[in-house]
Amino acid sequence: MEHPQPLSALLGLTSNEGPAASARLPPAAAAPSAGAVLGLRVTAAALLLLLLLLPSLPASSSAPLLGGAGAAAAAMKPCGEEEEEEGAAGGGGGGGGGGGDPWKECLELAVQLALRAGQIIRKALTEEKQVSTKTSAADLVTETDHFVENLIISVLKEKFPSHRFIAEESTAAGSKCVLTDSPTWIIDPVDGTCNFVHRFPTVAVSIGFAVNKELEFGVIYHCTEERLYTGRRGQGAFCNDKRLQVSKETDISKALILTEIGPKRDPATLKLFLGNIERLLKAQAHGVRVIGSSTLALCHLASGAADAYYQFGLHCWDLAAATVIIREAGGTVIDTSGGPLDLMSCRVIAAGTREMAMFIAQEIQTIHYRRDDEN
Repeated sequence: MEHPQPLSALLGLTSNEGPAASARLPPAAAAPSAGAVLGLRVTAAALLLLLLLLPSLPASSSAPLLGGAGAAAAAMKPCGEEEEEEGAAGGGGGGGGGGGDPWKECLELAVQLALRAGQIIRKALTEEKQVSTKTSAADLVTETDHFVENLIISVLKEKFPSHRFIAEESTAAGSKCVLTDSPTWIIDPVDGTCNFVHRFPTVAVSIGFAVNKELEFGVIYHCTEERLYTGRRGQGAFCNDKRLQVSKETDISKALILTEIGPKRDPATLKLFLGNIERLLKAQAHGVRVIGSSTLALCHLASGAADAYYQFGLHCWDLAAATVIIREAGGTVIDTSGGPLDLMSCRVIAAGTREMAMFIAQEIQTIHYRRDDEN
């Protein structure tokens, strides 16, 4: 495995003599620990250079923020078999609308960061990885998770110093997971880490944004298929400029359902997990699928490729961005009890119709996980 690129290369500099030349990741041979990687910080000089680059990007640009992604935005594949003029009219994947949107700049920066993170993840997917575990042997983390999260947060903090952050790896390292009324970024740097470790190409970066505890927008980038999903409250949801629309199926016997197993693998949890699948199959669902990425499963729902999704044991960073996208695509996102969604509860049902969501709520049994805000 080659050594990770220095930040100067990630910024698009062709020489190691630039102001970010000293900001290098440790060589792979050093096998950095998760704690050491978490401690990496982008240098002040590198951040200054990065921020100087930001104004040069057009306001509507969806080009990668940190340079050289091979025109990722322009080359992104359409999300359906047909193009739609309506989607194109949304502009930039639903990227903020007119000048009256107070969070337009935040959304545009989130798109650029997601594309740049996707480039890093794509490159790392086929390389050897340093893997650690968190809460269980099935709860994995890599140096790429830490690097991408640190990169995203460093840029956002410099641009928006008053904003708050909830992010997967920071929370795992002990940061409090509390949603306040302040503008808050909710970040999963690599969703589908187990897939990523095994080079299974279903991996995403997810960036959600909330103000006054209200989810304002979500950005999810499917790193290998180069599909950019965006949703802005009140302005619709898009994938690569194609407007998204959920399925309107209400009959469980015609439904494809998605789910994921959480990190718990004890016998009692496995029995409940498999029992819930059995109940839905006995109700004559067409099928139940597990793809290894909560955010991308929810994006499939938003695209109309599945009819419902449920899970116990997912986190707010798995759910925040996707919730906006599903709602703006016309779908329903609720608690597994059938009540309103609680972002910190680590459980969810999402569906194209409320009828489908409520049917699933009545069928499945609860698997208990500690709330995100209790850590």
